[in-house]
Amino acid sequence: MKFKAFVITAVLLLAPLYSSANIGLGLKAGLNFANVTGASSIGAGSRSGFVVGVFLGSPSMGLLGFRSELLFSRQGYDFNSNATTGSVKLDYILLPSLMVINLGGIAQIQAGAQVAYLLKGTVEGASTGDPATDKILDLFNRFDYGLAGGVEITPFKGFLFGARINVSFGNMYKDPSTFAGGTPSFFPGVNAKHNVVQLYTGYQF
Repeated sequence: MKFKAFVITAVLLLAPLYSSANIGLGLKAGLNFANVTGASSIGAGSRSGFVVGVFLGSPSMGLLGFRSELLFSRQGYDFNSNATTGSVKLDYILLPSLMVINLGGIAQIQAGAQVAYLLKGTVEGASTGDPATDKILDLFNRFDYGLAGGVEITPFKGFLFGARINVSFGNMYKDPSTFAGGTPSFFPGVNAKHNVVQLYTGYQF
């Protein structure tokens, strides 16, 4: 049901672009610098990853436009808790749907909503000792949502460079009372949320 809700939400976010006949297809790739809020109890630190995907964008001639993207994003965090250190790696599909303000045809301000679906999660350096609890995906909420915003420049025709920040509103983890083997050492609490800074480059055809 959660994946079905994700698909429905994605269609609604992508719908505004389909109303425009003049749409450009693009590719982008870059680096993630990810962290989580509400995780001081486990000494959580930032972790680098990558983002890659495709996008549909309106032309840059007018003042206002739209951008919709389909991205693969690797994020997560490092932790240091009770003499245990390690890393949590999380692979998401991101679907940002953004409003664009064009500035002189060479720069854009982008802001809007984003939904995400967790594909895979791994933890290095920690285990609860309980096989049920160590099924990492069972600990996480698969569906996430939030806001995204940033700036992008196009110094040469088609080529682009940008920076963006993603702020999640959904909790990363499920209620710990449902964990059969107790709370893992890498678990920061039910209020932990993603923060990701992205630096990227790409090309719009």
